[in-house]
Amino acid sequence: MRLLVGTDSVHTTAAICDYLEPRLAETDEVRVVATAEPGDGTAERDGREALNVAPVRLAAAGSVETEFRDGGTVQELLEAAAAVEADEIVIGASSADSEAAVGSTTRTLLERTSRPVVVVPVASLE
Repeated sequence: MRLLVGTDSVHTTAAICDYLEPRLAETDEVRVVATAEPGDGTAERDGREALNVAPVRLAAAGSVETEFRDGGTVQELLEAAAAVEADEIVIGASSADSEAAVGSTTRTLLERTSRPVVVVPVASLE
């Protein structure tokens, strides 16, 4: 199986790895993508740090590749999923709006892809 993982933080990557670790097979291919808008240094730093977690935590997979992309999150994830011909997209659920079930990125991704999307709960750091 080819998986595209979208992440924006170490915390999100850890939650996704907790979900994926028991499900991975040595034939699975995982591409982990972090994105940030150009000029957003904090988001870029967080994304790059998040990419360091995946290869260690997902060592049971046949391959784990990481990639940082500048640009809008949804478009970048869709392009990355197409490039690797992902069977599934895995992302973390987060929302700045405490009343929302998922954030705007997740909603937009769900609306714009025909690939299966797994939304992994990410516990609040509060």
